[in-house]
Amino acid sequence: MHVTASGLKWFVSTTTGAAIIASAGCGGGGSSAGKNTVKKERAAAARVVITPAGGSSGVHPDAPVVVRATGGRLADVVLDSGGQRISGEYNADRTQWKSRWSLQPGSRINVRASAENPDGRVSTAQSSFNTEKATGETFTAAQDEVLESRRGETYGVGLPIILNFDKAVHNRAAVERSLQVIAEKPVLGAWHWFDDKQVVYRAKTYWPAHQTVKLIAHLSGVKGGKDLYGGKDLVRTYRIGASHISYLDIAKHQMRVEHDGKVVRHVPISAGMGGSAEYTTTSGIHLNMEKDEDVTMTSPGRGPGDAGYYSELIHYAVRVSSAGEYLHQTPGDEGCLGVSNCSHGCIRQPATDAIWYYKQSQPGDPVDITGTDRQVEPDNGWSYYQESWARWLKGSALHRH
Repeated sequence: MHVTASGLKWFVSTTTGAAIIASAGCGGGGSSAGKNTVKKERAAAARVVITPAGGSSGVHPDAPVVVRATGGRLADVVLDSGGQRISGEYNADRTQWKSRWSLQPGSRINVRASAENPDGRVSTAQSSFNTEKATGETFTAAQDEVLESRRGETYGVGLPIILNFDKAVHNRAAVERSLQVIAEKPVLGAWHWFDDKQVVYRAKTYWPAHQTVKLIAHLSGVKGGKDLYGGKDLVRTYRIGASHISYLDIAKHQMRVEHDGKVVRHVPISAGMGGSAEYTTTSGIHLNMEKDEDVTMTSPGRGPGDAGYYSELIHYAVRVSSAGEYLHQTPGDEGCLGVSNCSHGCIRQPATDAIWYYKQSQPGDPVDITGTDRQVEPDNGWSYYQESWARWLKGSALHRH
């Protein structure tokens, strides 16, 4: 229907009830359209809830801090634990954040969080609470002594990360979850417990060369057993250098060295003379450990005058096992090199090659030996890659199933 009033026509839709205003052309002037005056309602502000609530005390250090948002998405969460920021993880729609690491025992914990509603309006919340003090004993972690002694050096692609604890850890899963390995070029890796006081991390194969790997052991407040808490965190950084891998064929008395996948040296060698396990060089994947320009090597379990006793000053020696196997310069006559095996179990090289190998050696360089009937044990030195990946995972508290 239409109604005429003052020269204007109002047309009312009988189906929607919406009014449309138009000009009627009553002489001389231009036309103008009316404006829709329906006002959009603003969305309610997002609500942020932090658990534990502010003012709480006696909070367990290993209890997670949870932040939730309703009516919006979390924009930022900052958790300060004893002066250290603790990271966490958001769920898929960013309506929840959960701390990843344990808190400092006996400390004031501060949490600040913000969330945005659909209109972009920001809401904030904060909480401060106290964690309970560690009432029992504390445990600490230290890096393997050999690795610690070579801090600051460039490491090989077989680098193991070795942690030793000063007290027996019974809650291995909790401790393992607190160990964070960050690599610039990430690869699959896992921890393996050799006993309650030692855990070792290795890559499934080797680390990619030329990168930095960082360990952050978030141990503070972690419950390692009944009335046993982690005392402090541990951080270490490792610089992985070039890929130096040596392949030794004991039967052929030859060593081939590859640098970043390219063969750079062929070396005539002489290995253990055999006849007994003591004088047989172990086959398998070894890793370079320590090195020294001068090492006095003596026969194990023998003294002067005993059959088989020896004491020799050896130069340019690179250790590859805990059983006393080294790659080193030949003492005296080089007649065996490339021809036969005549050592007490070590790998002998010509003087020039031994010096070259010594200088380019990095801790963690793989040394792959074949050709003998004695295999190196996975816990003999750093021979961790001797263990199959499936068996390695069985030694993890998190991946064994």
